[in-house]
Amino acid sequence: MTDTTDELVRTPPTLEDYLHLRAASGLTPKMAAQGEGALAGSWCWSVVRHEGRAVAMGRVIGDGGWYFHIADMATLPEHQGRGLGRRVLADLLAQIDEVAPDEPYVTLMADAPGRRLYESMGFVETAPTSLGMRLER
Repeated sequence: MTDTTDELVRTPPTLEDYLHLRAASGLTPKMAAQGEGALAGSWCWSVVRHEGRAVAMGRVIGDGGWYFHIADMATLPEHQGRGLGRRVLADLLAQIDEVAPDEPYVTLMADAPGRRLYESMGFVETAPTSLGMRLER
């Protein structure tokens, strides 16, 4: 159940909160310069604050026209299981729906812990039609 002290905002977290949320939730830790780029270069944000501190987040990168990629879905372990990830994802999708023309292309990379949530909100696997890839360096 959502705590009444939880506040959903559409502004980025602080750099400190962003870096902490990524690392504490099991995402790959990032350096400050990388976090600054994420904060400045995102199309939109959805952040849940509890007692003034960011405890869950997600963001969208995209062109604002037809392509939107959901990234950095993260919830602090002590706040998991309370529906905050669902709340963040629903808000990100609402922000896309508010501005995008019909049938935007919305993607994400589904790590194992989030797959049930994403599937429950309508996301489907794209393989074998397409397959996510990344540059290995």
